[in-house]
Amino acid sequence: MSSRAKPLMFSGKTLDVTWDSRLCIHVAECGQAAGELFVGGRKPWCQPDLSDTDEAKQIVERCPSGALAYRDKGGGAAEVAPGANTVFVACNGPLFVHGDLHIDGVDPAAQPGLQFRAALCRCGASKNKPFCDNSHEAADFKDYGAVGERGDSAIGSGGSLQITPLKDGPLLFKGNLSVHAASGRLAWQGTTVALCRCGTSKNKPFCDGSHVKAGFKSD
Repeated sequence: MSSRAKPLMFSGKTLDVTWDSRLCIHVAECGQAAGELFVGGRKPWCQPDLSDTDEAKQIVERCPSGALAYRDKGGGAAEVAPGANTVFVACNGPLFVHGDLHIDGVDPAAQPGLQFRAALCRCGASKNKPFCDNSHEAADFKDYGAVGERGDSAIGSGGSLQITPLKDGPLLFKGNLSVHAASGRLAWQGTTVALCRCGTSKNKPFCDGSHVKAGFKSD
C-alpha cells in the first residue's frame, strides 16, 4: 500500500472517527449525508459531536472504500460484518466489497474499515493496488459491470471472506460470496472465484488468464 499520510482522527466526546486518505476515492457518501457530521470546506470537516452517535456510526459505515472507521469511547456497539459477503461491480470502476473481510497484507488495527468495506482495483492502473485510487478515470477504463456467469445455485450465509491478491494475477476470493452486476442484479454466487484486476479479461469481472499476455504487474 502507498506510504502516504496515516489516518487522521477526529475526536468527539463519545465517538472518534478516523479517515484514511490512502483508501478514500471520494464517492462522497459521507459528504452527501444529511446533518453536520461531515461538511466540506469546514475545519475540521468532520465533527463527531455535531451528530447523534448512532447516526454518525451509520454514516461512517456507508463509506464503500473502508477509508472511514469509528471507535465508540463509551463502550457502545462497534461495527460488525453484515450477514452476507457481497461484491458490487461498479460501472467503469472498482469492485466494491462488503462483508467479513480478511484481505492479505492488511493490518485491521491500522486500517479497521477494511475489515468490512473495500474498493478493489479492477482496471490494473491503480498506484495503490489492490485498492482503487480512481486511476480508472485517467486510464479510460471501460466496463459497464455486466456479469455473464451464474456460479453455484446456493451458498451459505456470511462467514469469513478471504481475499488474496495473487502476484501479477487476479484477486482470489474464498468464502460465501454473492456478486452483483452494476445494474444491482444478483448475478453470481459461490465460494471460490478469481476476479480480474488487470483490466484486460474478456470475461469481466472474472479472470480469464489475460493478465499473463498483458504482462500485468501487481507491484
